[in-house]
Amino acid sequence: MSRMAGYLGFGTNLGDRKKNLGQAINALNDRPDLTILRTSGIYETAPWGLTDQPDFLNIVAEFETSILPDELLERVKRLEQSMGREAGPRFGPRLIDIDILLLGDLVVEEPGLKVPHASLHERAFVLVPLAELAPDAVHPVLGKTIADLAGQVDGLDGVKPLV
Repeated sequence: MSRMAGYLGFGTNLGDRKKNLGQAINALNDRPDLTILRTSGIYETAPWGLTDQPDFLNIVAEFETSILPDELLERVKRLEQSMGREAGPRFGPRLIDIDILLLGDLVVEEPGLKVPHASLHERAFVLVPLAELAPDAVHPVLGKTIADLAGQVDGLDGVKPLV
């Protein structure tokens, strides 16, 4: 496979949140078949879905890879487990969460893997940092730019840049 650009979303609300983000990004960037090109700023965000839990830190990373989407998913899930992520309630607290947001203009619909991420357009905590890196990227299913989606999403007041 030729190299393809994409975006990963990272979130954490347990332990040393900044360290968790840095550790996850560094761990993914240590192989020649995946290169992290740049990252957004870090955003502190109100919990989504299950609100009775600590605030999250979120970041988006732009990357380039030559691996297939299912292998990428396997790699991020293995990393989550190696960092200590445990099964818990849906949308619950987590040490690290890594989502594949976009992979070029690829659309993948497989059990357990949806690219673009199925909830991307509904989540301010992902759209705001993604719009920082790629405002003109177009959602390949909805046909709207990330900047447009970010401007229309609910919950923008719960996404604050970490200073």
